[in-house]
Amino acid sequence: MASAPFDFAPLLAPGLPPPAAKWTGRAKYNFIGGNNDADEVPVDGLIAAATAVLKREGATLATYGLESGPLGYRPLREFLADKLKRTAGIACTADEILITSGSLQGLDLVNGLLLAPGDTVLIEQESYQGSLTRLTRKGINAVGIPLDRDGMRIDAVAAALEDLERRGMRAKYIYTIPTVQNPTGTILSEARRRELLKLAQAHQVPIFEDDCYADLIWDGRRPPALYAMRDGDGVIHIGSFSKSIAPALRVGYIVARWDILSRILPLKTDAGSGALEQMVLAEYCLRHFTEHVPELTRALRAKLDTLMEALAEHFGTAAEFDEPKGGIFLWVKLPDAVDTVKLGQAALAAGVAINPGPDWSTNKAYGKNRLRLCFASPSVQAIQEGVGVLAEVCRREFGVPERIANVERRARA
Repeated sequence: MASAPFDFAPLLAPGLPPPAAKWTGRAKYNFIGGNNDADEVPVDGLIAAATAVLKREGATLATYGLESGPLGYRPLREFLADKLKRTAGIACTADEILITSGSLQGLDLVNGLLLAPGDTVLIEQESYQGSLTRLTRKGINAVGIPLDRDGMRIDAVAAALEDLERRGMRAKYIYTIPTVQNPTGTILSEARRRELLKLAQAHQVPIFEDDCYADLIWDGRRPPALYAMRDGDGVIHIGSFSKSIAPALRVGYIVARWDILSRILPLKTDAGSGALEQMVLAEYCLRHFTEHVPELTRALRAKLDTLMEALAEHFGTAAEFDEPKGGIFLWVKLPDAVDTVKLGQAALAAGVAINPGPDWSTNKAYGKNRLRLCFASPSVQAIQEGVGVLAEVCRREFGVPERIANVERRARA
């Protein structure tokens, strides 16, 4: 007689996240995740780069670190040092850059360096879900700082820091996505950046700057990075190639002074991030990055316009949003009657995947009627059709919008 299958359940470590659902494919109308525009991935250029670099340096794959050391492939770090100086004002050397397996590994490494259960951090009230969930799992008290159309409100930062000081506490860091914020698409002004840095210095709190979306600005102009404005003093900076080239390559980076990198490096116990990806990116970006990014942002801007037009057509004034200044996301507010978690479940059954607002906010009540839509991945046609289906589901479930705009238009025709 066959024995019962081994039961791992009693052996599982405490505090694990819920089990993952089996992959069943993407929704027909997919507005979730940080996926990019498939038509804008520079496939031919990456093929040429892979061929050239492998012919020239393929034998170095026999060595962990490609003979460049534990910080990552040196030509890629040299490219980044030049790019960051040119675009973000950051003056750093290749030896102040650590290549990571996507920016998520950068988040984990910085958190591993600075945080312990019970610590407090300041973070934008609406922020990257990956950052929020990591803080929750580590038992961190995340104090949400409200945003407005110009990004993080500095008066709220000051109030939060002063409140902590009165209670004899100090935040371990201030986490911010100041340049094309996720999910709001705002850009923190240079004046606010100066105020933030001044506050951080006065309270002796470091700043953790996530710059993953900064390449995707419609007009190509950005304020200097926070790291640049303090020459790296009290600031740790992370970035990624996921949004500018391709997310599946899983290549990110940390910029920090050596006294910080020297403490982060022992925590990176993976024997190095993917070598081939680093080699190909360095070969491609040295020649084509400055041409590729404007082409990508033009395509993304056109998709954003399509999404905003579709929301106006199908939701009318029921969907409120501020036009983002770049990036791949639109943060949308629906009427108070709408619960976007429930909407997301009903919409997925109809083939539309959305990100409900509570997952992207420290204030779940504030996020209840908000949602994040990624416009980069779906085609123009899918954006138009998907928003129409979403409006139909929302009307059926919540009575919002009261009428479907395109149906009204056909009736009048």
